[in-house]
Amino acid sequence: MADLSSLAELGTVAAAAQPAAPVHVQKLDKSGRAYATGKRKNAIARVWIKPGTGKIIVNGKEFATYFARPVLQMILNQPIVAAARVGQYDVIATVVGGGLSGQAGAVRHGVSKALTYYEPTLRGVLKKGGFLTRDSRVVERKKYGKAKARRSFQFSKR
Repeated sequence: MADLSSLAELGTVAAAAQPAAPVHVQKLDKSGRAYATGKRKNAIARVWIKPGTGKIIVNGKEFATYFARPVLQMILNQPIVAAARVGQYDVIATVVGGGLSGQAGAVRHGVSKALTYYEPTLRGVLKKGGFLTRDSRVVERKKYGKAKARRSFQFSKR
């Protein structure tokens, strides 16, 4: 009987020894801004956010000018809307590589990460929305003996 009681005690000790959940802390630079890098396809965005009036500048232009299509503007605003922080932060982003769609996705990813660095409490909301996950889908490479990545040359029986 003594053996069974000692096993029960071991179980309670092991349960108490588990590490606590990771604590996320605010990460700011000297200017009081949060910096993050966002990626999508071949585009890489460097994003800084700071408290402000909600101005978004991408590569030195207003975001509505740079991303003319409404769909791309909506993609860019998704994390800010999900976090209910519209008009509270100024966003400055520089994007290189890829096309406009990939660049919009990269800026969205960067804004999401920067928001979590500025306000760690927003992490749960943004994670649930899927904004913190890097979309790893990229263009498949072309293989030899194929016209494109998967397309074969036209087959001729005779």
